[in-house]
Amino acid sequence: MATELGDAYASWHGALKILTRGAPELEEWQDQRYRFAHRIGELLVTETSGQPAITGPVLYGVYLAGTGPTYVGQTEQGDRRLRDLPVGESHHLANTVPPEIWERVIVVQWPNLLGQLPPREQEQAEELGPRVCGLVLEHQTQLLMRPPLNSRRRQRDGQWRHRELAASRSLGAIHADRLPTLHERTRAAWDELAAINHSDSASGLAVSPFGRVIFPAAMVTPAGER
Repeated sequence: MATELGDAYASWHGALKILTRGAPELEEWQDQRYRFAHRIGELLVTETSGQPAITGPVLYGVYLAGTGPTYVGQTEQGDRRLRDLPVGESHHLANTVPPEIWERVIVVQWPNLLGQLPPREQEQAEELGPRVCGLVLEHQTQLLMRPPLNSRRRQRDGQWRHRELAASRSLGAIHADRLPTLHERTRAAWDELAAINHSDSASGLAVSPFGRVIFPAAMVTPAGER
């Protein structure tokens, strides 16, 4: 395994040296990467024939083909954060695993589910507000799926420290028990999107009343094609 991973790293390093061996190649590499990232960002947020543009709070997750759920996050600013997700200007994910290999990205617009909650839980959600509700759903989903890129924290000594999600004292963890139905409904919406196959979507995008899923890896084209 170590030899295989070492060979793969050497191939990746060598390929990048070829792709950036001169100013023209570097410019084309930059253009190609940004075209793809921009396309993914647009699919994540723009209006479609079946759904208005995404704004406001969302829960989202990125899958890799060999790993499954790899990263789970939430934001109150769906348009800004999801557009940035594949670009990586303020989000670390794309710096670790480029969007060209993301098997799927799931976006759940959980505020659309609030009307399904019992009256008391709707009051709880209103009291907590969108920020804490989003943190609750993020914590619960991370705890359920154990995505690898949420399970460790960087350290200043260059190492990583494992995160004990079950022992977390974050706002999301503290209030997790107050929104059981919202978590249940969010998980059902997530699972519905996770069950869609990329071959069922010619455009690389599929929508539901509560979110959408896109398939970046299936949209990769050979170098030079637009």
